[in-house]
Amino acid sequence: MPLTPLQHDHRYGEMDQVLRAYAGQPADDTEEKPSEALTAYLRLTWHTRPWAIGVAESQLREYARHPPGPLRLRLGEVYPLPDPGLDGPLIQPWLLTVAGHLRRCLAEGDMPPPGPPRTRWEWQARFPELGQLLGGWFSQDFGEEFEDHEQALRDYLEGTERSLVARLCGEVHELLALRLDEADYAYGLAQLGLEVDPPVPYTHGAWLRAIAEDTLRG
Repeated sequence: MPLTPLQHDHRYGEMDQVLRAYAGQPADDTEEKPSEALTAYLRLTWHTRPWAIGVAESQLREYARHPPGPLRLRLGEVYPLPDPGLDGPLIQPWLLTVAGHLRRCLAEGDMPPPGPPRTRWEWQARFPELGQLLGGWFSQDFGEEFEDHEQALRDYLEGTERSLVARLCGEVHELLALRLDEADYAYGLAQLGLEVDPPVPYTHGAWLRAIAEDTLRG
């Protein structure tokens, strides 16, 4: 019987989140050291949804101990999970290694301290509404749809529900509070979907501050 989305989330939902953190990152966890991808997952999740780490650890162990066979996958009884880029025989011990790091972090309270995102997944997971704005209104089609940056931002503000605009404003202020240098702001906004330069004469950081002011004015 095909697995419903609710059943998938109940059994594998948080494991799915862990594996998505490895997109574009090597699954090079060792017994001694977690990977950059797992560190990014822990850094974000510990400060936003700490309860989910224990759920992820349990789901990873269960999946590693009872991996679904090809028939169950074909029948839809288990959804295909994100591919960590490992050969089949290596996946089970790797899942247990990741689960071990999650358990130790919870047991010892040794979590990554707050800090700027380090991976594309972390940027997008931490600043989802800013990513929606940049990827949807300031992508490569920007010049075909809008006359300038101000018109694009106005289109977003007028067509987006006010609670989401408020969320965007909070995310921009959170990003500015990190006090990154200009190169890091440029890198981060590119990870969030920005494909055009800021309007002249703004730097990336100054443009973020202008966006924050515009969202407050509505």
